[in-house]
Amino acid sequence: MLRRFDRLLLIGVVFLAACQPRVPEPEPAPDPEPETPVAERPETLDFQPVTWTAMDGWSEHDLVPALQALRRSCARLDRRDDRDFLNPQAGWAGRVEDWRGACTAVAMTQAGPQAARASLEAVFTPVRMLARDAETGETRTEGLLTGYYEPYVEVRREREEGFTQPLRRRPDDLVTVDLGRFDPSLAGRRIVGEVRDGQLDLYKDRTAIETSNAGEIFAWGRPIDVFFLQIQGSGRLLFDDGHEERAAFAAHNGLPYRSIGRELIQRGELEAHAASKQGIEAWLNEHGPEATAELFGVNPRYVFFQSEVMTDPELGPRGSAGIPLTPMASIAVDTRVMAHGVPVWLSADLPELPAWSGLVVAQDSGGAINGPLRGDFFWGWGETAERRAGTTRAQAEWIVLLPHTVVAHLFADTEPT
Repeated sequence: MLRRFDRLLLIGVVFLAACQPRVPEPEPAPDPEPETPVAERPETLDFQPVTWTAMDGWSEHDLVPALQALRRSCARLDRRDDRDFLNPQAGWAGRVEDWRGACTAVAMTQAGPQAARASLEAVFTPVRMLARDAETGETRTEGLLTGYYEPYVEVRREREEGFTQPLRRRPDDLVTVDLGRFDPSLAGRRIVGEVRDGQLDLYKDRTAIETSNAGEIFAWGRPIDVFFLQIQGSGRLLFDDGHEERAAFAAHNGLPYRSIGRELIQRGELEAHAASKQGIEAWLNEHGPEATAELFGVNPRYVFFQSEVMTDPELGPRGSAGIPLTPMASIAVDTRVMAHGVPVWLSADLPELPAWSGLVVAQDSGGAINGPLRGDFFWGWGETAERRAGTTRAQAEWIVLLPHTVVAHLFADTEPT
């Protein structure tokens, strides 16, 4: 029996660009490619309890990476009040107090796959997520899953031949407004702009930023590399002296993201099946700097970075939840319908991994990640991660793991299937 959670009619909320200070609360990464539009009709979430045995691959999957990711998410709850919702816009995920016991058990779990599985089964209940059309009542059990990664980018300290595109820090005149401070119903929503004549106005677009030199330049890269670095939101910078550091996402200019892949398709330059990261890069290399600059100008969104020391190269960049991402165990979600910190059992045909199922944790977000059952899978870094992320476009089933008290609020007298 399905139970409708009508309080989640959130997709129709006015689009606002999410933007938070990177330290201590980092901003979500910019929109990944390909761009995915918001659903034409609003959808609500439905929930259906399931049994552990109904989850294909659960007994064989290595849960340790996701368990470590979940521990990091749980640690963020230590500073929050018990009565806080995990996410006010996704009230179905419960309050912080509902997660205390589960987080304590996860923190005390001994190393090893069997211990991880036993610990999770003891404190969580698996619940299938479904999206229900608010008008027709029809439900779907799958949603689009794309992929992203952390690229390696070769850079220089000074501009030189080939390395002509700057990496810029967040400008001093870029203003972030937390709308929740003015209207509680907009909690978690932020807008970006700059003050002109005493009023908050839109910030400069990509072209204006480049010509006005907004933001301190701290490195120079190849134009194509820097553009794709902005799409991914962070990267590992490789200097010619062997030094390595991270370009961490600091802010974006708040303007809408426009996919250059979609632009090339509309122009008839690429077929839809060829508009992957690899296909777009091949087109750019073939057509040269002038065509490259013109195409980049189609996308008004611009991303600013801050440089960070690579304290632990085994950890990924921090997602919008402020937690280092774990390869193949972290995903980006739409925080208008999903809460950070919730474990998700995903099932999808992934590149080079058909019929894959695995446990991930919602720890990031992005402007192109819209609606229920919509995720962006973090592959990690390196050649394999880049190859897989560029071709990830699958339909995925979602089963969330929720503490027992949260499940009790969602269901009454409902038997699991």
